[in-house]
Amino acid sequence: MLTDRLRRPLHDLRISVTDRCNFRCTYCMPKDIFGHDFVFLPARELLTFEEITRVARVFAKLGVTKIRLTGGEPLLRREIEKLVEMLARIAGVDDLTLTTNGALLARKAHSLRVAGLRRVSVSLDSLDDATFKAMNDVGASVSNVLEGIDAARDAGLWPIKINMVVKRGVNDRDILTMARHFRGTGIVLRFIEYMDVGTTNGWCLDDVVRSAEVLSTIHAALPIEAAAPQYPGEVVQRYRYLDGEGEIGVISSVSQPFCGACTRARLSAEGRLYTCLFAGSGLDLRAIIRNGASDDELSTAITQRWQRRSDRYSEERTASTTERQKIEMSYIGG
Repeated sequence: MLTDRLRRPLHDLRISVTDRCNFRCTYCMPKDIFGHDFVFLPARELLTFEEITRVARVFAKLGVTKIRLTGGEPLLRREIEKLVEMLARIAGVDDLTLTTNGALLARKAHSLRVAGLRRVSVSLDSLDDATFKAMNDVGASVSNVLEGIDAARDAGLWPIKINMVVKRGVNDRDILTMARHFRGTGIVLRFIEYMDVGTTNGWCLDDVVRSAEVLSTIHAALPIEAAAPQYPGEVVQRYRYLDGEGEIGVISSVSQPFCGACTRARLSAEGRLYTCLFAGSGLDLRAIIRNGASDDELSTAITQRWQRRSDRYSEERTASTTERQKIEMSYIGG
C-alpha cells in the first residue's frame, strides 16, 4: 500500500476538468478577481480526456478506488459524458462521482448516468433566492438548482449530497431552513466551514461558523446524534435525526482539522498533481506525459511525490493566512 510520510494511504483522486465556472461565488471565484477580462486556460493546455483517463488508470493501480470530477464547474467541459464513460471502465474504481453547482444538471443528469456516473454532490448555499443570488453573484436562481437535483434523483444518480458553505452574516440564518427542507428526503445535507482556500476570497476567521454551532442550532429544533463514519478517512462527521428521518454531516476543516486521515490527491485541469487542497505548487504530470513517458515512469513520478507528502495545512493554520500563497479552489476543486 502506497503511503506518505505520515503513513496516509492514497485512496481518492479529485480531477478538475476545467478552471471555468458559470458562477462567481464570493467565497470561491469573486467577480472582482474573476471578471470578464480574466484569462482562463486555453483548450490546448487542458488535459485531454485520453490523458485524464491514462493518469486515472495509473492512480487506480496505485490504490485509488474513488474518483471525483470537479472544476471550476465540470459540466461546462464539452462532452463530459465521454470522459465519464472512459473513467467508468477503469478496473478498481468503485466510486465515480461529480461535484456541481447544479445549474446545468437538469439537462445533463440522464446522459451522465447512462455514461456510468454513480452519484453527484450539489453545492447549494441557501434556499432563499436573494441570498443565493448574492452568493453566486450571477443571478442564478434556487429553483434551477432544485430542478437539477430532482433530475439527478430521477436519473438514478444516488445518493445525492448537498454541500452548504456557511458564512457568518451571509447565510447562517438559513441553516435550519436547509435542514428542514432536505430532512426525510434521503438526500444528505452537509454543512462546510468557510475555508481559506486560495488567496482571493477575503477569508477571515471571524466569518467562520464553526460546526459545533451548526450542530447546536439543528439539535435544538431537530434532535440529532452522532453516527459512525462509513469508511476510514471520511472527512465528514455524520449525525442522524433521532426520529429516523435521515442524516446530516459537517465538514470542519477549520475548527477540527482532519489532515491526519486525508487520503486525497488532486489533479488540476492542466495536469498538475497537488497533494493538499491548500497547496502552493504541484507536480506537472502533463509535461511528463507529453514528453513521452511510459506508464511505469508516470507511476514512479506519482509514487515519489506521494511518498514525500507531509501536508497538514489545516492543523498548522493560523488566524492570519495572507503570508502563504495557495492554489485557488476554482483551480483544483473543493
